[in-house]
Amino acid sequence: MNHRDLTILVIDENAIRASIIEAGLRDAGHSRVSVVHDVHGVGRVIERLQPDVIVIDLENPNRDLLESMFQLSRSVKRPIAMFVDRSDSSMIEAAIDAGVSAYVVDGLRQERVKPILDMAISRFNAFSRMERELADARSELADRKVIDRAKGILMNSRGIGEEEAYKLLRTTAMNQNRKIAEIAQSLVLAAGLLEDL
Repeated sequence: MNHRDLTILVIDENAIRASIIEAGLRDAGHSRVSVVHDVHGVGRVIERLQPDVIVIDLENPNRDLLESMFQLSRSVKRPIAMFVDRSDSSMIEAAIDAGVSAYVVDGLRQERVKPILDMAISRFNAFSRMERELADARSELADRKVIDRAKGILMNSRGIGEEEAYKLLRTTAMNQNRKIAEIAQSLVLAAGLLEDL
């Protein structure tokens, strides 16, 4: 998606500061910018607008407000750039844990909005890619484990070698137009049921 086609939601209780962010975004060529001044009920606004990116500006955030914004960050799975006037190391750590893509302390200036937004999108995409790769690796590892268990069952029950057991799983998978891991899972489940009888 072209960065200029993005739908951007700005959450800021301060109208003057929100206008600085909005001006920075419009200067950068973004035309689909919505501004919300009330942080309460912002979840419904996000659901309705389905923004591609969220920019949150918190002038003097208290811990409760920050925590609710971090909670929001965890749930929306979108790039989030957060501007705050002051922070401490525990808040920065909490922002990172919550998945905030860019956490900017005392840096709200119109000309900085675009590069920070671009960085937030890039970081979010990189993090999402890493999460997907990790999930794929975990799934692959789980598949390998179940295939190994199924091979063991076949080797014991049929008195065959590992290679032959794998060939049998692969042939069955091809004949049924299923994945080897699915066939292996079915075999492991069936063997478990037979043991219980």
